[in-house]
Amino acid sequence: MDDQTAPRIVGDSAADGAPGAVWSLAPDDRTLDANVIWLPAGDGIASHIGPDLDVLVHVIDGSGTLVTGDGEIALTTGVLAWLPPRSRRAFAAGPDGLRYLTVHQRKTKPAFGLRAPGRA
Repeated sequence: MDDQTAPRIVGDSAADGAPGAVWSLAPDDRTLDANVIWLPAGDGIASHIGPDLDVLVHVIDGSGTLVTGDGEIALTTGVLAWLPPRSRRAFAAGPDGLRYLTVHQRKTKPAFGLRAPGRA
């Protein structure tokens, strides 16, 4: 019997895949969302206003830049960044790409169309 209330391994932060979300927390009855995002060198996520949720970002590997309404924040392995609700943000991967984990309360609708123009 599969006990959905038992702690368990749910993924691998080194997961491969196409640029974007390479892993997402899957159980349907969760109250938390978590994603591993991978952006190859030179790729990015266009500037947008975030959801009505606090978002915690943990840089797993690589480097890049978080562009906010107040300026740029350097992202390097190990950095923890907090994105307040409805804050403006954009991500740009550095020369080695950027892999980060996002954690936040579960959203009701996914966000689409946030890839930077002209990027794969």
